[in-house]
Amino acid sequence: MNRFAVVLSFIISASLHAQPLVHGHAHNDYWHPWPLFDALNHGFVSVEADVHLLQGELRVGHSAEEATADRSLKKLYLDPLKERANSKDAPPVTLVIDIKSDPDATYAAILKLLANYHEILTSWHDNQVEARAVTVILTGGYPRATVAAEKTRWVALDGGFDDLEMDPSPPADLVPRVQANWRDWFKWRGEGAMPETERVKLKAFVATAHAQHRQIRFWNLPDRLSVWRELRADGVDLINTDDLRGCSEFLRHEGH
Repeated sequence: MNRFAVVLSFIISASLHAQPLVHGHAHNDYWHPWPLFDALNHGFVSVEADVHLLQGELRVGHSAEEATADRSLKKLYLDPLKERANSKDAPPVTLVIDIKSDPDATYAAILKLLANYHEILTSWHDNQVEARAVTVILTGGYPRATVAAEKTRWVALDGGFDDLEMDPSPPADLVPRVQANWRDWFKWRGEGAMPETERVKLKAFVATAHAQHRQIRFWNLPDRLSVWRELRADGVDLINTDDLRGCSEFLRHEGH
């Protein structure tokens, strides 16, 4: 076994002992020193990676310039998740892929790559779901109509608030999550108490999502304890964060 394989095996083993934090979402996960594993070691079981199709390869990075050849989706996420899935103690993981390049071409490349991992991936067929170790959810610029038309799917979609208005179509199993830019809807940034009018609006969004059996998440929000507390108190399912340590400590002690 080479040195990298030994290190990877050690990191996977360590990640299995972290208490899973079902209300955490590791946003921009690839910015951490150890993509995927820093999140897993802090207990996060929902991680997000921005993906660009470059020179025929799916690469991870916030921008195309950051998505270098050594940062492939296969290397950083899918291969380690496949290795991790061999352990019966591994809690399920949701991998959110944020498509940053041409939707149709990138999705076609994603499907081709995922074909090598079907044994670990959640699938949907004839409105039936078969849950496995890894659930892939697409966000960003995905080709919605193409995904929705597939008889057997290997991905679900991260929808927007327009999906809440479209209920009951599309079905929640196609769009199990909805997300929105916090700053598009709320002015509160965590200073003092949240205005009651904004709290009422937030609770209404949460209630609608939950009535449709969807999870709800906000991005571009302040990574602050006061904000995390408010979101969990109002029923927001996933705390979107880049502060793995701080948010994991909050979720373990207060945000169950």
